[in-house]
Amino acid sequence: MGMDYQRPEALVPVQFKSDAPWKEAAPGDSVAKGSWWEIYDDAVLNQLEEQAAEANQSLQAAYARLSQVQASLGISRSEQLPRLDLNASANRQRVAQDLSSTGSSYYGSQISLPLVLSYEVDLWGRVRRSVEAAEADVKSAVADYQNLLLTLQAELARSYFALRVVDNEIELLEQTIELRKATRDLVKSKFDNGQVGQLDLSRSESELAATEAEAIGLQKQRGELENAIAVLIGLPPSSFSIATEPLTQGPPPVSSGLPSALLERRPDVAAAERQMAAASARIGVAKTAFFPAISLTGSAGYGSNQVDSLFDWDNRTWGLGPAISLPIFDYGRNRANLDRSRAVYEEAVANYRQQVLVAFQDVEDGLNGLQVLDRQGQSLLQAARTAKQAWEISEKRYRAGLVSYLEVVDSQRSALQAERALVQLRGAQLDSSVSLIKALGGGWKMAEGV
Repeated sequence: MGMDYQRPEALVPVQFKSDAPWKEAAPGDSVAKGSWWEIYDDAVLNQLEEQAAEANQSLQAAYARLSQVQASLGISRSEQLPRLDLNASANRQRVAQDLSSTGSSYYGSQISLPLVLSYEVDLWGRVRRSVEAAEADVKSAVADYQNLLLTLQAELARSYFALRVVDNEIELLEQTIELRKATRDLVKSKFDNGQVGQLDLSRSESELAATEAEAIGLQKQRGELENAIAVLIGLPPSSFSIATEPLTQGPPPVSSGLPSALLERRPDVAAAERQMAAASARIGVAKTAFFPAISLTGSAGYGSNQVDSLFDWDNRTWGLGPAISLPIFDYGRNRANLDRSRAVYEEAVANYRQQVLVAFQDVEDGLNGLQVLDRQGQSLLQAARTAKQAWEISEKRYRAGLVSYLEVVDSQRSALQAERALVQLRGAQLDSSVSLIKALGGGWKMAEGV
């Protein structure tokens, strides 16, 4: 009963807005996602990803949910075969005088040892459709697990790169603090010699204290990121720390043929598609409720009122007979259940099509983000160079007594802001590359089939 499942069409663009190449996708979410984070060539990140896969508690809970669905599939499959039960029983009773056929009370025993065989004749395909739905549920649960794993890996990579960006900012601020200390000492020397006023000295000390305060504030941000990473890898934050290291790598280049991985490996799209298949099969299950349910039941064994004669050949028992159940009047229950099953399927179709659109949006965002950030980075690099030159020139002019210290302060601030913006941009590029990898269901090498 019911229609055989066919995947409905979804709105698929001809190409991406960006210049990324395109090729038609073939579903391949079952392909292992691989260690995609190794593309960043960071030994610490590699170790953290391995720990997260082994010890993250949310991932272990998801695996337990997957095991539950797999067990449910075993239950559904068991209905395809006959069921055999041993229903042994024994009782001893006293028969009252008025109920006795002999006119006097007596004691009696009864021992029964039958094997009962039952089997549902799957004439309308209820069991087969149930198994079909359960198999689709398992595949959907596997895809959900893979999606959670990919999300965990991406979130860990993002948090790690954010931590390294903070490390770079702290290092930059510490270098700036040393430079501003030297500048403060210079201004203090000029003040002691009467060459500058109290205003310049106060400004130099204020800028030094403000930079030190910024560096201290970043330590708080670093601690929070470190704690978040600890939870992701299944460790208590109090027992986990990451050594400070500068961020040296940039985002990996996007490979050709990359967008084809979008529908090939995205587990969330696969999960939505398999939920449709399960909902489609359950329409067939609902339709079978309108038809007779046929079952065969048989039993064979021994019965006696004495233990020593229980297995005598003359004490054998058996029985065999079919049973038919046909709904006559259920006040619209079966019709409502069928309508509900069809509505669940329509919901699954809409969710699937929406998930496909979201998948393409994610890839568009990732590709566009990397391209825009690359152009922005070129401008920021030029801004940082010129700001540093301006700082150096203003300091020389101040040493020569040509300008006030206010010009030095402004040039220092501009140079520091440009350097920090450049560091933050690199972090944004790495974050966008991780988002794009997640949107495509894996790294570049896996997308190329390497």
